[in-house]
Amino acid sequence: MSRNTLNTLKDFKLSAGQKGKFYSLPALGKSLGVNVSRLPVSIRIVLESVLRNCDGKKVTEEHVRQLANWRPAGERTDEIPFVVSRVVLQDFTGVPLLADLAAMRNVASKMGLDPKNIEPLVPVDLVVDHSVTIDHYRDPNALDLNMKLEFSRNNERYQFMKWGMQAFDTFGVVPPGFGIVHQVNLEYLARGVHKAGDTYYPDTLVGTDSHTTMINGIGVVGWGVGGIEAEAGMLGQPVYFLTPDVVGVNLTGVLREGCTATDLVLTITELLRKEKVVGKFVEFFGEGTESLSLTDRATIANMAPEYGATMGFFPVDDATVEYFEGTGRTPDEIAAFQNYFKAQDMYGVPKEGEIDYTRIVTLDLPSVSPSLAGPKRPQDRIELGNVKNNFAELFSKPTTENGFNKKADDLTNVYTTANGVNVKNGDVLIAAITSCTNTSNPSVMLAAGLLAKKAVEAGLTVAPHIKTSLAPGSRVVTEYLNAAGLLPYMEKLGFGVTAYGCTTCIGNAGDLTPEMNAAIAEHDIVASAVLSGNRNFEARIHPNIRSNFLASPPLVVAYAIAGNMTRDLMTEPVGKGTGGRDVYLGDIWPTSKEIAAMMKHAMNASVFKANYADVKGAPGKLWENVSTVEGQVYNWPKSTYIAEPPFFDDFTMTPKAAATGVVGARALGVFGDSITTDHISPAGSIQESGPAGQWLLANGVLKADFNSYGSRRGNHEIMMRGTFANVRIKNRMIPAKADGSAVEGGITVHQPSGETMSIYDAAMKYVADGVPTMVFGGEEYGTGSSRDWAAKGTQLLGVKAVITRSFERIHRSNLVGMGVLPLQFIGDDSVQSLAITGTEVFDLKGLEGEIKPQQLATLVIHRADGSSQDVTVLLRIDTPIEVDYYKHGGILPFVLRQLLA
Repeated sequence: MSRNTLNTLKDFKLSAGQKGKFYSLPALGKSLGVNVSRLPVSIRIVLESVLRNCDGKKVTEEHVRQLANWRPAGERTDEIPFVVSRVVLQDFTGVPLLADLAAMRNVASKMGLDPKNIEPLVPVDLVVDHSVTIDHYRDPNALDLNMKLEFSRNNERYQFMKWGMQAFDTFGVVPPGFGIVHQVNLEYLARGVHKAGDTYYPDTLVGTDSHTTMINGIGVVGWGVGGIEAEAGMLGQPVYFLTPDVVGVNLTGVLREGCTATDLVLTITELLRKEKVVGKFVEFFGEGTESLSLTDRATIANMAPEYGATMGFFPVDDATVEYFEGTGRTPDEIAAFQNYFKAQDMYGVPKEGEIDYTRIVTLDLPSVSPSLAGPKRPQDRIELGNVKNNFAELFSKPTTENGFNKKADDLTNVYTTANGVNVKNGDVLIAAITSCTNTSNPSVMLAAGLLAKKAVEAGLTVAPHIKTSLAPGSRVVTEYLNAAGLLPYMEKLGFGVTAYGCTTCIGNAGDLTPEMNAAIAEHDIVASAVLSGNRNFEARIHPNIRSNFLASPPLVVAYAIAGNMTRDLMTEPVGKGTGGRDVYLGDIWPTSKEIAAMMKHAMNASVFKANYADVKGAPGKLWENVSTVEGQVYNWPKSTYIAEPPFFDDFTMTPKAAATGVVGARALGVFGDSITTDHISPAGSIQESGPAGQWLLANGVLKADFNSYGSRRGNHEIMMRGTFANVRIKNRMIPAKADGSAVEGGITVHQPSGETMSIYDAAMKYVADGVPTMVFGGEEYGTGSSRDWAAKGTQLLGVKAVITRSFERIHRSNLVGMGVLPLQFIGDDSVQSLAITGTEVFDLKGLEGEIKPQQLATLVIHRADGSSQDVTVLLRIDTPIEVDYYKHGGILPFVLRQLLA
């Protein structure tokens, strides 16, 4: 249809005497005879994009009609072509994306075409936040020292980013030291509405980090995708997804005294994991939602990946407008934002009964209690009073179940390190106030500062061997903690500002002392970390710390003082104060009135404006001194950080025929439930003994300069060697230890030789012998970060299919985007029920003809005893466009062929 067929382009009042145009959803509803006001608000924002971008080609009138007629319990077979307003990146995911774009330009240049054909069509912002590590702490100069180390380690990556800034017209970089991408997005990048000519439209986006959903807190529709899908989106390809279910979460009442937004989000994460909202939109409504501050909403939206939803969406209301005012948006921007949403009849938090949701989940806010989550998953919430017993119960289970290989009497054993520090199981060795989830929220940050003040005044201290850090997601946090007079007290307890970035939350905690590492290894100590982050997966925080707990910032400070997870902070003293007096948590916990009195320091528009004026003004000498090459085509200098990716080798304009089934495959790995993208593609430290470490040593890199997997994602040689290399991953093909516990680490059994070796080495042997491979898993395969390298690495290892009980949304999409078949067991079938051990040979049949979305296929299992079994599996290529991606060998060659045609 032409855009005027349904007569939806209307005027709306911008401000006194000024008008703007917009694609009116009420007018669309009237034209189609549909009551759009009953649609979830998140669906309406997507509908506006479909309507506005309807061109009769990629986006058609039928798409508009299908989505306008969304039904709460409808069959989900229609795909939505969603054209986003912009794309956000962080540097760990952004660098490989930039490498792919540079490689596409190389292809264009070799074909005699203009490299500028490869150019983002929507604005792209990359925020450098993942590269800084906590090497220095409890030092007044820690921030400066850590930043200097960051620049020296990452100079080659930063040179590459600077090349991208001058090569691509719509590619911008927020330099290191400003904060975390999601907090910067919330406070600065998001403008509420955009303008093309005199037509206004809402802000929408995708980001190459799963916690992009934080922006849902201000009414922006957006979520995390893998870099390969983001590339397609920025190069003009709609983001395709199946029409979703929308789960409404009705929040009632108000939080009780002493409870924080962190306690609330951990409760919601536990609740919605049980409600199985994977792949669904979640939309909050009701009086309890209205009572939440904007930053509380952003905290809840941030952790949508942890509860499995595509989004955790909050509608726009007065609280949103107040936040825009407090963070320094201009009066004209705010007026356009508020009046646009009022004109669309999307202003205000819906009341109960006003929206038709797929189903409704209710949470009474007064039922929320102080909590932590751990020791391995964000959804495993523990009420504060149960933490001690919960930790002890882990040790009381058989070693085959507790995951720690420990016994109950090990809890009281005390060990002494070579430098004289006493340490025992449960000891807190890392305490980090970190992550956009919480540092974006002044209420919990001020609470941490107030608790620190009371603790210092009571004479409490933090043991010197505990690695403490404060890494705000924005420099504004430092300003208001200083203005409130609280930062000096935090510094006295070891929580001085050490960096502006993700740090501990994404595995950049830095190392422990050599003596502590040696003691942990020798005595198999189960040490603990407490962080105000959103993820605590195995080996993510530190490879030697095996129990990791998520907590609010004030609880991080409290547990740092307590020093051990086996102290019950509800009934036992936090520590000994002045004169040996017992000090309890209740003595130092701040009241809501005390926190409210400090909030005036937090929302100062002039501070926000001054801070973010520096992004394009004076980013600092470290960034200015980074040199780079110029030109439209990158010259790929020799580097162990950046290398031309192999995904376009032998590229032709005509796609090669897609695989028609798999014959004679071997299992590369057989895994259990909740295999995360950290298990598949670690972000943290590189082990010297592993394939990646050995490659670096062979290429002249010293162990001290290994940096992390995350920082080296621009080099496929490192990343493919790091795939399935997590030190805590458990491959069921490896026989258990004598005590029945599982062997950990990225190893497998090569067949038919029966030889045990690294997964990388086995994969290369299979590739050399022309043997295809498969990977098997359980429930929630690919949960966690959006990292596309979990799929890219899988593909480069020669894996043709991944077969599991269920997939997390982003990783399934990434596998398709890399030309790897995702398949799902049906009914009660599983690795266990089918007795798959890795000794079998596998065929995959039923894909020989035209592939169709979600069709059935047959897995043929040929066992070592000569028997065989046919098992029906579900192909999780979910939409027609994904079929096209697979036929082209993945989304990147598909898009490149379109751009060069």
